[in-house]
Amino acid sequence: MNTDFIFTLKRTALDEHYQPASNTRITTNFANLARGTSRQENLRNALKMINNRFNALADWDNQQADRYSVELEIISVDIDVVGSGEAFPSIEVLKTNIVDHHTNKCIEGIVGNNFSSYVRDYDFSVLLQNHNKNQPTFSVPDNFGELHGKLFQSFVNSNVYKDNFTKPPVICLSVSDNKTYHRTDNQHPVLGIEYQPNDSSLTEQYFKKMGLAVRYFMPPNSVAPLAFYFIGDLLNDYSSLELISTISTMETFQKIYRPEIYNANAVAGRAYQPNLKNSDHSLTQIVYDRHERSQLACAQGKFAEEHFIKPYQTVLEQWSQNYL
Repeated sequence: MNTDFIFTLKRTALDEHYQPASNTRITTNFANLARGTSRQENLRNALKMINNRFNALADWDNQQADRYSVELEIISVDIDVVGSGEAFPSIEVLKTNIVDHHTNKCIEGIVGNNFSSYVRDYDFSVLLQNHNKNQPTFSVPDNFGELHGKLFQSFVNSNVYKDNFTKPPVICLSVSDNKTYHRTDNQHPVLGIEYQPNDSSLTEQYFKKMGLAVRYFMPPNSVAPLAFYFIGDLLNDYSSLELISTISTMETFQKIYRPEIYNANAVAGRAYQPNLKNSDHSLTQIVYDRHERSQLACAQGKFAEEHFIKPYQTVLEQWSQNYL
């Protein structure tokens, strides 16, 4: 395996005092919350929602629904190409940690959860858009997502990852609004009812190149399924508390960013098609500018093109071809 890349990892506490670093993708869910005049109230309310949801799901030996709280770390991964000494921000994920206030112990949670990447912004907001300009039908470029997928796998297989985390990542995303999801008879005590999509999505195919499979579950007392991307065996590789930490964190973010789906007033039925124009939903008390977020994705994709893709194009192509 080629070792042209050096990964460096930084941890930042995501609490009510969090302020995004200058090189943080500001489209990232948590970074978007931490901006503007309501930033501290946004963060405080989101963290309270996460803790309430965690205790509602972890209800055994928890009569007062206050046994646990979730502490979040932002894991920022920079990449140094061929020892250039110039670090490019490549991946940002969240790490959950669970505090048990009955035993005063901190329990390790799951790394992954939220996922952001400048190269993914480039792929979807620059490469894919340019490829489909003036085209009569939508298509995907050859090798779309190959480089990004191999970069992600290289990080997960790196000593830096193994020195910091004991289990593979789990990434939790919203469902696609152009797919129909069908309820199955399979039910997990924590993840809830499993759904299956009628077709594979571009996001599924993109994450598959990252080495991730996907399953869709609607947790207890949720109103829509979540997409869980994972390596290995999602149902057996992680404890109930680990899974709850991901559900409570990411469902909270989705209620804020996708209230039409995840804060809807009606529960998903046997055949469910998400609808971002659904007016029958409730809003959280958290300020968020979705239009601004989509504009920033384009700007950050162009940043990746200018500072990473173009300067290292030859090296990246050779590395990608040789990566096993």
